[in-house]
Amino acid sequence: MTTTNNSTVAAPANATSWVVDLVLLGALWGASFLFMRIGAAEFGALPTAAVRVAIAALFLLPIALLRGQGPMLAKHWKASCVVGVFNSGMPFALFCFALLTINSGLAAVLNATTPMFGALVAWAWFRERPNGSRLVGLVIGFAGVAMLASRSAGLHAGASGHAALWAVLACLGACLCYGISASATRRHLSGVPALTTATGSQIGATAFLALPAIWLWPAQMPSLRAWLALLALGIACTGVAYILFFRLIERAGPARALTVTFLVPVFALFYGAVFLNESITQWMLTCAVVIVCGVALSTGIVKLGPTRKAAT
Repeated sequence: MTTTNNSTVAAPANATSWVVDLVLLGALWGASFLFMRIGAAEFGALPTAAVRVAIAALFLLPIALLRGQGPMLAKHWKASCVVGVFNSGMPFALFCFALLTINSGLAAVLNATTPMFGALVAWAWFRERPNGSRLVGLVIGFAGVAMLASRSAGLHAGASGHAALWAVLACLGACLCYGISASATRRHLSGVPALTTATGSQIGATAFLALPAIWLWPAQMPSLRAWLALLALGIACTGVAYILFFRLIERAGPARALTVTFLVPVFALFYGAVFLNESITQWMLTCAVVIVCGVALSTGIVKLGPTRKAAT
């Protein structure tokens, strides 16, 4: 439910519920990088992404049908499927490709640039030109990415700097896809129930990735560990996470929901260090802080300068 500046009556009760959703969502999306790295190591990038969206589609479709959203899904299937290519199919595949070279924590830090790409796409698509502190934030955020890419922190053992560059570009390409999907959803799926959009997008992503995944399916059967990682990735980190995300938008509004971007790298770095023995360097943390500051400014969550007062 959208709130106004004067609606502070129900804040205490609702605040607790949306903060819990926010933390849970950050934990789930942070874990997605862990599971993608485990899955991609045995399945490969495209099959990992394909299995993820297929499981998510199978999880979400019965829920959408039980809630009577079948007619809406049939009506908007073309737009939601196209959005799914940019919202899930391409970015998931790109992140899986990147995770063959870089650590999960580093990929999650780069993922934090998504709101900045969203602002740039909205600028190009809707002529919503960022100004003031938002422009400063874009510069700071991309400077943080350049700093992160300038060193070999977060690489797998034996990975080259050339491979690292392609991995970073893949992550940024995924974030650009997210920005495109956000504007496309706004233009073509405005007013459509969130669950309908989520379900249709996963079906579209599955159709998009199916043939390449079959073509590149590994010759050797992946281990049970890899299958369990993809099961958790599809159900928890995609299906359940979508439900939490759209519920968070409804309860707290888009601006507050956007702050989950700050939590995802924290959880991803923690999971990577604990479960995959990934190293967290001081340089990675410094660059992460720079990127988060850029995101906060570019999205308008934080503004530079004093608040304007009315002239007397």
